Amino acid sequence: MFTYGEDKLTVNKAIAIAEGMLSGGLNGKVIEKIEACRKYVDTIASSTRAVYGINTGFGPLCDTQISPEDTSKLQENLLISHAVGVGNPIDRKLSKIMMICKVHALSQGYSGIRLKVIERIMYFIENDLLPVVPEQGSVGASGDLAPLSHLFLPLIGEGEFWVDGTIVPAKEVLEKQGLDVFHLAAKEGLALINGTQFILAHAIVGLHKMEYLLDLADVAGAMSLEGFQGSAAPFEVELHAIRPFKGNVRVAERMRTLLKDSGNMADHELCNRVQDPYSIRCIPQVHGASRNAWQHLSEMAEIEMNSVTDNPIVLSDTVSISGGNFHGQPLAMALDYGALAASELGNISDRRCYLLLEGKYGIPRLLTNSGGLNSGFMIPQYTTAALVTENKSLCFPPSADSVPTSMGQEDHVSMGSISGRKFNQILGNIEKILAIELMYAAQALEFRRPNTFSEIIEDTLRVIRKKVAKMEDDRLLKNDIDEMIKMVVNREFTVR
Repeated sequence: MFTYGEDKLTVNKAIAIAEGMLSGGLNGKVIEKIEACRKYVDTIASSTRAVYGINTGFGPLCDTQISPEDTSKLQENLLISHAVGVGNPIDRKLSKIMMICKVHALSQGYSGIRLKVIERIMYFIENDLLPVVPEQGSVGASGDLAPLSHLFLPLIGEGEFWVDGTIVPAKEVLEKQGLDVFHLAAKEGLALINGTQFILAHAIVGLHKMEYLLDLADVAGAMSLEGFQGSAAPFEVELHAIRPFKGNVRVAERMRTLLKDSGNMADHELCNRVQDPYSIRCIPQVHGASRNAWQHLSEMAEIEMNSVTDNPIVLSDTVSISGGNFHGQPLAMALDYGALAASELGNISDRRCYLLLEGKYGIPRLLTNSGGLNSGFMIPQYTTAALVTENKSLCFPPSADSVPTSMGQEDHVSMGSISGRKFNQILGNIEKILAIELMYAAQALEFRRPNTFSEIIEDTLRVIRKKVAKMEDDRLLKNDIDEMIKMVVNREFTVR
């Protein structure tokens, strides 16, 4: 079991909890910290001393003190007034991961929220009661205010849940579950909606996806190299020992493994070609740079997963600190770096697709022996070209922009929510591009038979040929492309 507020949360653990493979809970020590902090908040709320977010208004209204009898209404008004998101709902898995991350942050005992509120959110997680959250509306600075407001509206009987793919008013679902509607106490609304959990959930999902795609890109690159009958020399240990970027060294090692014991490589060992185009020769440098960016984002996301990002934090009944831990800039910049890194996987993959169409070194032009009457694999590369350009257009870094909000009180914002969404859009396009490269490479390898390949490449070919046959004459390739994309999305390929 994972203990919220105590154990270290990672990408894989967050995904495992979201997928029901790992359960989360609280222990006595964590409960003690939660309840102690709640007592501090109750003391502050009943005092005459103005403390931001506990007995004052919010944002530019921070100088307006609220009476003890109005503190509950203040917190509920906060959720209702800030739930102004627009656009399509985010994926349900993202909503669940947002709740997982929020419970972990609240359980560290600095937010002053009541234990029963945390337990109710845990009930939502465990029973797949997933709130509907619009994708647009956060500037990623006072936390992800709008999406988090939508996420927690159901606690007070507002908002909506997903039920079997249908959107249902939260009040109906709560009644059916026999759950009462909460009235929030002092500080609770602010604790719920201050934080970076929308940005963070997008980082977690994207990191999990990109890790697989990085490995798959190496497999696709190795298969294209085999089809092109390129050289393995650029992957030698000695070359990368004198420029030892971690990602580069890792990719070179993988390429050596992916090409190991290849009869096809041995078949052209003594050919007179001097060197390959960059999309083949520089796989370690390009894929490796993307791996370096992935590692950086992983480190940033893991720090954020185990941090407290609401405001103010409460240290005692006399000490609370109003700061800026809710600002999304650390993740926003790393996500923009990750988006660029993901996009480059598509750039180089498209170039390898193009190489395989040129008809060089023993493979026919357009990967067909019947060119003219047949267009062969000419046109899917148009699709990769379009996806690559779409990704380039998505690489503008939202974190480079800032639009002041809240009457100037929040005068610099991160726009990290947009960074997170774009990162995942790009990764979705990379799935499609790599699917097409794998289809091209599989066709190219057919022209290298009876030569054999490494175990992992032979296995990849078997997986592809179960659903996508070698093309002899023109046929509707859309069906094949769709099958290839499904195989990538469903992780049907062994990549290690």
